[in-house]
Amino acid sequence: MSVNINAHYDEIYRYCYFKIKNLYVAEDLTQETFLKFIKQNSYVDRDKPLAYLYTIAKNTCIDYMRKVEYDPLNEEIIAENEFEKVEIKKVVRDAILTLPSDEQELVFLRYVNELKIGDIAKITEISRFAINRKKKKP
Repeated sequence: MSVNINAHYDEIYRYCYFKIKNLYVAEDLTQETFLKFIKQNSYVDRDKPLAYLYTIAKNTCIDYMRKVEYDPLNEEIIAENEFEKVEIKKVVRDAILTLPSDEQELVFLRYVNELKIGDIAKITEISRFAINRKKKKP
């Protein structure tokens, strides 16, 4: 089992933040994800340790949301000169939120965490063809 924790920590943190929308909770869940990954004994190395890590992160976030009433934090207050950037981000975020949750996850993995289609296919257990089809969907 060879996963470079330092190389994937930020990716898993961003993924947890994407799911939870809380900086501090996402940090805790990321730590918990790596602890579970390190402690586990049942994983057999099948060339998919990153996919397994994302699966642990996803399940950890789901477990957290089941335990706690989910309430994402509001946008942080920012300087007026950043208003245009924030407006663009808000429009993009709102557009992404209109997508089904599985497609939101694909957008996140591809464009935020910049994963390759093959890696996304392993993580989501969706074929590369299906991911490319969803990516080109009008």
